[in-house]
Amino acid sequence: MTSWQKLTGLVVLILVLMVGAAGGAWQVQDWRMGKKLAEQAGLHKDDLAAISNAASAQARAEQDKRLALEHKLSVQDQQHTKELSDAQRNQARLRDQLATADVRLSVLLAEDPAGGCNVPAAPGAAGVVHAARRAQLDPAHAQRIIAITDAGDQGLIALRACQAYVRAVVH
Repeated sequence: MTSWQKLTGLVVLILVLMVGAAGGAWQVQDWRMGKKLAEQAGLHKDDLAAISNAASAQARAEQDKRLALEHKLSVQDQQHTKELSDAQRNQARLRDQLATADVRLSVLLAEDPAGGCNVPAAPGAAGVVHAARRAQLDPAHAQRIIAITDAGDQGLIALRACQAYVRAVVH
């Protein structure tokens, strides 16, 4: 072999060793990076699991709060419905009593037409008024007054129901 061939062989051998060393370095770097990427993937997986668990716990808590609110509103609705039906039943009974003349509505007269003297504006104790004259209302007028008070009672019950709903939803 000539020196030129030896030199060429030596250069080729050096190049092969350099390429092999570089490839080996790349292989080692690949193993190291693969290990780091696997660790990061594991940490990312753990983070995602923790986030998912927290989100599902929050969703369960919100759902429990919603169910509790729905139950509370249902109980309130039943209470207000009962209150409304009781008021309507009482009004119907009063209307029936007025229609059959079992009960008569009367009003205090502010002026005594017979004597020409004024009756005091303040009522007496427990509804007992001495020397005060009363006038009985016509049954038709009494029925209209009962209808007005019935509508007022229903309005007040509905207002209380709305206020209770708002308080329940806001808190």
